[in-house]
Amino acid sequence: MIMFQGKVPPPTFATPRFTLDGDEALEKHLARICQLVHARVLIDIVPRRKLEAILLGGGYGRGEGGVLRTPEGDRPYNDMEFYVLVRGSVWLNERRYGAQLHALARQLSRVAGVEVEFKVLSLARLRRRAVTMFSYDLIMGHRWVYGHDGLLTGCEHHRRARDIPLHEATRLLMNRCSGLLFALERLQRPVFTADDADFVGRNLAKARLALGDTVLAATGRYHWSCRERERQLMLLGWSEWGSWPWLAGVLQEHRRGVEFKLHPHRSTASAGEMRAEWETVSTLAGRLWLWLENRQLARSFASPMEYVASSADKCPETPSWRNRLVNALHFGPAAFWAPGASRYPRVRLLHALPLLLWEPATRFDAGIQSNLRRELRTSAATFPDFVQAYALLWERFR
Repeated sequence: MIMFQGKVPPPTFATPRFTLDGDEALEKHLARICQLVHARVLIDIVPRRKLEAILLGGGYGRGEGGVLRTPEGDRPYNDMEFYVLVRGSVWLNERRYGAQLHALARQLSRVAGVEVEFKVLSLARLRRRAVTMFSYDLIMGHRWVYGHDGLLTGCEHHRRARDIPLHEATRLLMNRCSGLLFALERLQRPVFTADDADFVGRNLAKARLALGDTVLAATGRYHWSCRERERQLMLLGWSEWGSWPWLAGVLQEHRRGVEFKLHPHRSTASAGEMRAEWETVSTLAGRLWLWLENRQLARSFASPMEYVASSADKCPETPSWRNRLVNALHFGPAAFWAPGASRYPRVRLLHALPLLLWEPATRFDAGIQSNLRRELRTSAATFPDFVQAYALLWERFR
């Protein structure tokens, strides 16, 4: 049971809705979680003089949260992502309050029935940082748990989707293709469980959505609402159908992704059935990957192998001096002067992922495997071990 150490008037959440069509019980359940967050953070964790705001982001913050239909009624499905804005250094505030927020997240996850997450931010950081897909989504679509719209003065630049840089589209596609990689590892296990089917189904849906979202972000047409993104993608299709032969497939898969996002379900398909779906989505993602990176890096990569072999810096947006510091911090002081230290560590993921996903020779070619071991800093020899090493690096630099 969650206990309170003081009294704070609970916020009211009459409007807007968390979902498009969830039943009243689900709406009240989600509002109750927000009330618990408001009370616990304000009373037990962050002093009032330090707390600037609490925002609910993600699908429920935008009013497009997933509704899982069950015989017992509607249930939440998506994570609940809360952003706690605290005055002062984000790094110091994370150290001060991060452990307590993490403990609260574990408690509330049990109450909510879905994963609850907290992330520490500050208004000052939002105001000075350039727009990203994350900041655009948060500023354009959120729900106030504590605070008001006037606090976002100075954050207007985060409302301009056309200013989202191309490398943000690459990052989105990399993360969703990472989900495809983790799904592939499960599909190859000797025993395929119901939990595996649900995991693969969720990651296929996220990848489907990302196919269209990547195209829109790369062309300055991204929108915070998944329904509006579907409409924008259709409009783009009329003008670019002949130029991009893969666009029809992207539009079809994106539509399925939107439907799953709004009305998710737990898949009961077999590994064989899901492998066929995986192949379709993965093939489209591979074609889109090359299109996007050719666009971002002004190159002409004909294959994933050619992309990986290129000496082009895949993360040109980060300065080399900072990259050396990041490498030294995460891999030890010797990494400061190591070959490749002037590149941001995410480049390792951008090199490993195409090999693991789209190059079948990876499993047999000793040279490719040696390259993978170097990029992932691992001694792995089997596909599951390579995926595990990739996942560890991905958790740091996604």
